[in-house]
Amino acid sequence: MSKHMDMLLKGRDDKLNSISKAITSAETPVKEKHVRRIILGTHREKGAYTFWSYALGFPLASSSILSWKFCHVLHKVLRDGHRNVLQDCMRHHSSLVEIGKLWSNLHDKYGQLVALYTKLLCTKMEFHVKHSEIPPNLEATDEVLERTAGTDINNVFQLTVEVFDYLDAELRLAETVIRQLNTSIAISTLTSGQCRLAPLIQVIQDCSHLYHFTVKLLFKLHACLPADTLQGHRDRFHDQFHSLKTFFNKARDMLYFKRLIQIPKLPDSPPNFLHAASLAKHVKPVVVIPDEYEPEQQEEEDDDDDPEPLIEISEASTASIQAQPQQLDIFDQTFGPPNGGINDRDLQIESLKLDLESLRAELGRVKAEAQRYITQLKSQINSLEAELEEQRAQKQHALVENEQLRMELEATRRRNAEHESSQAFFIEAEKRAQATEQRYNKMKEKHTELVASHAELLRKSADTVKMLSATQQTQEEVERTKQQLSFEVDRIKQEADIKLEEQKFEMEKLKRQLEEKMAEMMRIKGTLQSSEKTTEQMNSSVTALQAEKERLMRSVSEKEAELSSLRQAAQVQQSSLQQERERNSRELGELQGKLQEKSSQEEQLKQKLLEEQFALLQGTVTEAENIIQDAVAKLDDPLHIRCTSSPDYLVSRAEATLGSVDKMKKGHADYLSNMRDAGGLLRALTQFSHLAADTIINGSATAHMAPTDHADRLTENCRGCATQSLQFFRDLKSKTTLPRADPASIRVIVQKILHLGQELRPKSMDIRQDELGDLVEKEMAATSAAIEEAVRRIDEMMNQARKDTSGIKLEVNERILNSCTDLMKAIRMLIIASTDLQKEIVESGKGAATIQEFYVRNSRWTEGLISAAKAVGWGATEMVESADKVVLHTGKYEELIVCSHEIAASTAQLVAASKVKADRNSKKLSVLQQASRHVNEMAANVVGSTRTGQEHLEEKETMDFSGMSVIKLRKEEMESQVKLLELESQLENERLRLGELRKKHYELAGVPLEQVSEGNGETSLLANPVAMSPKPSKPALLKKPALAQKPNVYSKTTFK
Repeated sequence: MSKHMDMLLKGRDDKLNSISKAITSAETPVKEKHVRRIILGTHREKGAYTFWSYALGFPLASSSILSWKFCHVLHKVLRDGHRNVLQDCMRHHSSLVEIGKLWSNLHDKYGQLVALYTKLLCTKMEFHVKHSEIPPNLEATDEVLERTAGTDINNVFQLTVEVFDYLDAELRLAETVIRQLNTSIAISTLTSGQCRLAPLIQVIQDCSHLYHFTVKLLFKLHACLPADTLQGHRDRFHDQFHSLKTFFNKARDMLYFKRLIQIPKLPDSPPNFLHAASLAKHVKPVVVIPDEYEPEQQEEEDDDDDPEPLIEISEASTASIQAQPQQLDIFDQTFGPPNGGINDRDLQIESLKLDLESLRAELGRVKAEAQRYITQLKSQINSLEAELEEQRAQKQHALVENEQLRMELEATRRRNAEHESSQAFFIEAEKRAQATEQRYNKMKEKHTELVASHAELLRKSADTVKMLSATQQTQEEVERTKQQLSFEVDRIKQEADIKLEEQKFEMEKLKRQLEEKMAEMMRIKGTLQSSEKTTEQMNSSVTALQAEKERLMRSVSEKEAELSSLRQAAQVQQSSLQQERERNSRELGELQGKLQEKSSQEEQLKQKLLEEQFALLQGTVTEAENIIQDAVAKLDDPLHIRCTSSPDYLVSRAEATLGSVDKMKKGHADYLSNMRDAGGLLRALTQFSHLAADTIINGSATAHMAPTDHADRLTENCRGCATQSLQFFRDLKSKTTLPRADPASIRVIVQKILHLGQELRPKSMDIRQDELGDLVEKEMAATSAAIEEAVRRIDEMMNQARKDTSGIKLEVNERILNSCTDLMKAIRMLIIASTDLQKEIVESGKGAATIQEFYVRNSRWTEGLISAAKAVGWGATEMVESADKVVLHTGKYEELIVCSHEIAASTAQLVAASKVKADRNSKKLSVLQQASRHVNEMAANVVGSTRTGQEHLEEKETMDFSGMSVIKLRKEEMESQVKLLELESQLENERLRLGELRKKHYELAGVPLEQVSEGNGETSLLANPVAMSPKPSKPALLKKPALAQKPNVYSKTTFK
């Protein structure tokens, strides 16, 4: 007993060693030797308990390659292991599902393959647990498949759908693997490529069997159900057929598979399920594993480690083994006692392989012979059908000949008028009458056969009606069944009536023939009596005719008896049809009751569908919230600071997000109109969540390379986009707030991000000189529009402030906004005065030239006007943004003061640009100067009102040092001095930064520093031309500004 325990423990150690060697994190294919030992271990222990107990210790969540090779080994163990392996694996079904979900959420190539492989393995285990008659290696005969499907058509239908899903999972894994790899020879021969391709051998084996199962089941379904009902099955099979054929062709061309497996060829076109005879043309695809596979694997294994025996070799004697036969396992019973060497085992394996191959060849020959017999039987059926058609044609031909004979008989009667040839014609007529009687007997036999076949068809029709009535589920099928039954009853009645009419017609015809023959016989008898030369011959003829008459009379009596029997049969059939009609009416009542039950169930299903659709919507919204929250979390992630993005890509993402907002709005409206279908809204939410997250992340990445002001605004808008999106999602999650959910606020925030991205785009400076004139007018018009928009927004802010605030805050806000409104009005008057002065300058200086030619000739002055106009518009826009922030208590009063100084400087630049070409005595110049002074006064009012409001709102703390000791006061004094020194250091650093910014500003403007103070009027006004943009950008200034600025300045291009 101890010896046997040692053997079991050593076998278990060998199995664990094989598992650890087979499932590694190295990107190499799994070695066949290790997998074979694992499979033999499952047969030895009659299960996979040891395999799973060791496999659960693998870090599958940390290595995608390790998970991939684990799935490969598990697939082979399921196919070739012990039959109890399936039940052991089902206990760990949830673990496989969790591994698949984990790797499906990670962006890893092997991770994607692991997710698909785990889904395939789960589908495989669920299928074989449900249908235990089919083994996991799918090697089941057609009889087993027929027994599994059963006779219930609903079970066959469900089994077909499950086989479709099974094959879809196999093909999805194969297509993903091939898509990740290049199908060239070099890739398929590398270990990294072979690591991915190795599991496809099992996939090919499974697909060949599943394809055969699908064909068999579909032919069986088409034999029982209408073709229209199975249209979806046929379309799905055609898609799988083309995918499987493409997969087999690609795999067949790979060098890796050529030496490991023989892949079958599928037919050029899928089977025609509408024609039952196509089943005979179907040939089951057979996958063959060549014998060369094992030696080649063995050569590779020789370099890995020393070969280990498949059977535990014991030193026990034969007598001890015979004394304990109950301790021998299945492996020892199959391959003999463990006292042989390695060579004997290999010889046994080779002999078994040869036997297996011979059996496979014999099985192929048997199948081919059976297929040949089926083909021969079908050909015999076709020949019998052709013979039946020929018999029908002969019957028709006999009827034609009968008519011809009748006509000839009439001619014979006319010729019998002649006395000389009366006897010869009589004999010939008698012969033809006998031939006619023989043909009539043959026709009677044919008629009997047709009546029997008709009765058989009626029985088959009744069986078919029963089968159809059992499968009818809806009112339309009930109505169609009623119509079919009524039509069948009418048809049977018509056929019975036709048969009766034919019999009556046949009897009347025979009677007429008999009367004609009797009349003819009487005429012939009179002729014979009147003839003196042939009296004796006529007497004999009369005797013969009397005998014929008696025979015909007997025939008539027989026909009458047969007609009466046919009438009785018709009455019996009529009674059976009446009973069938009553039974159908009862079944119709039952079907109507079932239909009412179905209608109630349908209402319940509709309600359940609404709940499921809303549950799906909630799940999708939750996932979308997670995606947006994850994107917002990356804004504060220190690792994300190193990420950068281009403004062009941000603009493209923002535009795509705007499109998805429209789709989401449309999907929301569609869902409110039809809450049974949330597909459009789910797709729109999924697309929007990903695009919005992408826009937020790329907006933050773009802000890392943008100027400080743009970066702050861009980051703030990204956070606002996330906030509005999450608010919209929260509205969608509740049925009460669902109807009023509106993504309009999201659109506004995304449009802001889009405008910021467009501002950050590198502007093109290739403006032609002939466009300068139009550009001046456009920039002046854009500046006027910006001023009008600023005035409108200030009025809106004023109204909003009156609603939201009161007391001192309202007074301060009104004073600040009124001063800003006055400043905007002063700027508008300045723009009007500047435009009038420019028109006067152009009219006085252009001469005979056009306005565009004047601007081109004075391009530097024109560029200065454009730059000044852009500066004024930019300053007005910034003023409105700062005022909005101050009123909402989200900005600083200092920003408003800086914008006031900036506007004063910009208007001074516009006045200076206009004075260069103006006449000193011009009245419009004086008006412009007066407007400029008014602007400066209004800017000062804005600064004063801002500082006054700041003093009123900010509460200054009273400094009470009465309770402090001398040492405490000394300590506070030192801390105050330290803070003062820190602030002075920061102030000095900021001043240095401001100086560098100004120096870089002048460098980008293309103006040397010495020209800033030395240049004349035109030189000092040189500014870089810029491209048109939705928002005016600040140009280069000629004099040192009072405060720091953040303009969009671009490289200079010289105009020719």
